[in-house]
Amino acid sequence: MLGEVEIVEDVPRAFAARVIDAFIDRPDATFSLAVSGGGTARRCYQRLALDGAEAIDWWAVDLFWGDERCVEPDSEASNERLVREALLERVGAANEVHPMRCDEGPEAYQLKLSALPAIDVVHLGMGPDGHTASLFPGSPALDADAGRLVVMNADPSGRNPYERMTFTFSAIARARLVLITVEGEEKREAFARVQAGEDLPVNRIRAPRVTWLIDAAAAG
Repeated sequence: MLGEVEIVEDVPRAFAARVIDAFIDRPDATFSLAVSGGGTARRCYQRLALDGAEAIDWWAVDLFWGDERCVEPDSEASNERLVREALLERVGAANEVHPMRCDEGPEAYQLKLSALPAIDVVHLGMGPDGHTASLFPGSPALDADAGRLVVMNADPSGRNPYERMTFTFSAIARARLVLITVEGEEKREAFARVQAGEDLPVNRIRAPRVTWLIDAAAAG
């Protein structure tokens, strides 16, 4: 596995602290954050909204999505809805917000990412099968060309429903900092496989700095 592993008591609190630190140390006037989905992500954004209410100037934050399900924005399965409820509605503002929309296709989102010199923070999770973003084991997106930053993808196993739009590994590699948050006993086996060096999607992440924030239950 690539990166530093921190076993923490409270993953959302640790996540919020790392994002606040990255915002304070940002090299540019604005700050770009690529968000994720899932239960852990929701708790992370709720904590970030709380701890970052005063520490972050949200009018300087540009928000991107690392992946999205091809559903309506108000669907309970929508990562856009999750981030809106857990973060945006709580902090009340952001400089620019760029949700992924499958009907617009990946090219439009690729252009947005290409305009960035780097992404300050990319937030990722890990599924029990070792997927991250919507990069599933055995899926075509794992072998996307280096110049492709955003693609459509689906889980060949069928365990994860919906077609997706997702960052590729090349897009993730543009991050100054990748934060991978993992909670719970149900992730323990997958994390053990990561540590053993298995060829799981999450083990293919490459970036200047990769930090795993893991709770004791997942770390085993």
